[in-house]
Amino acid sequence: MDESEKELMVDSLRKEIRENLDIKKDVTDEYINELITDKVFEEAKLRSISIRDKQELISTVYNSIRKLDILQPLIDDKSITEIMVNGADSIFIEKQGKAYSIESKFESRQKLEDVIQSIVSKVNRVVNEASPIVDARLEDGSRVNVVLPPIALNGPILTIRKFPERPISMEDLIEWGSITDEAAEVLDRMVKAKYNIFICGGTGSGKTSFLNALSGFIPQDERIVTIEDSAELQILNIKNIVKLETRNTNTEGKGEITIRDLIRTSLRMRPERIIVGEVRGAEALDMLQAMNTGHDGSISTGHGNSTGDMLSRLETMVLSGSAMPLEAIRQQISSAIDVMVHLSRFRDRTRKVAEIAEVMDCREGIIGLNPLFLFEEREGCAAERVEGCLRRTGNNMQNLSKFRMAGLNEVI
Repeated sequence: MDESEKELMVDSLRKEIRENLDIKKDVTDEYINELITDKVFEEAKLRSISIRDKQELISTVYNSIRKLDILQPLIDDKSITEIMVNGADSIFIEKQGKAYSIESKFESRQKLEDVIQSIVSKVNRVVNEASPIVDARLEDGSRVNVVLPPIALNGPILTIRKFPERPISMEDLIEWGSITDEAAEVLDRMVKAKYNIFICGGTGSGKTSFLNALSGFIPQDERIVTIEDSAELQILNIKNIVKLETRNTNTEGKGEITIRDLIRTSLRMRPERIIVGEVRGAEALDMLQAMNTGHDGSISTGHGNSTGDMLSRLETMVLSGSAMPLEAIRQQISSAIDVMVHLSRFRDRTRKVAEIAEVMDCREGIIGLNPLFLFEEREGCAAERVEGCLRRTGNNMQNLSKFRMAGLNEVI
């Protein structure tokens, strides 16, 4: 059976199944699957259809009716890390850090919009022409971003960032060469000693995955609160955990719950640590104040090209929602954040820890940074492969008080 014949049969079966479903309410997945299977086998009596084609027809029709249509096989494929839909007839995927175009396309723009509405409605989000941008997630935790026309000029845009079924651990990162045993051991002690840690890096540098790995060092008897735009953290080792997620405005423009709101209410939940998935704006001040008011051991992430750049961006974020003097903001940052970890995505698509630095006091209007580990690329590396190692700088860590209080080894 050639592709054009398959497409015609899929369209015919889909229409027939949908007509039957209109009559019956509250149908189960099993019922739909049985109905599709029966119809396919009826067709097989009239024409020659191989076992493989039968299975493909059943799966394709089922996915188009009950799941995410042509995206479902891509979501089920564990080797795919990102799905990029640039309109109904242009789909790209990412595998092992490289993007590829695929032949599959939606039958129509309306079908793509139906899939988008199915995704966002399941997490109580709304996206339409009046509010054309939304962040959401799939049931497996995959991150979803949607942009609709008229903002998107080439049709509805859907981007899905997939995450592994099993959260990435620090042992995985060590095995992949993203971090060294020595640096991981230091971070382990820092987390247990309740140093406030800020993870920064560019888009796709692995901030969320690293945060998940770092959370594995948190003692299991602690109470933590996670705050995210779209819940995607996979913290499995903590039982006493509260997961909070923002909410967009409703169709009347009311009911919005921001990260700032969630940080403020989390302070009344008796958390021992607060984990903010990502700070992007004025909520940075609330995060810093939480770190400065007894919630040591808190962790957050943000977009920054270096540790120094991230400090400047934090200043800008706080200024966007506060009239505080710049000097006071810098004092807040330097007293709240103890350690910064910078992640980088290198030219060979690998993701590595590029720097671990201690945040020093603010002196003469400048926040000091004390690099403890720096990634050194080996000289003469080929353009297609980055070789090197995260090495100790030889600088001694200055703020050792939390190690002492926790009764841990102070040697860094």
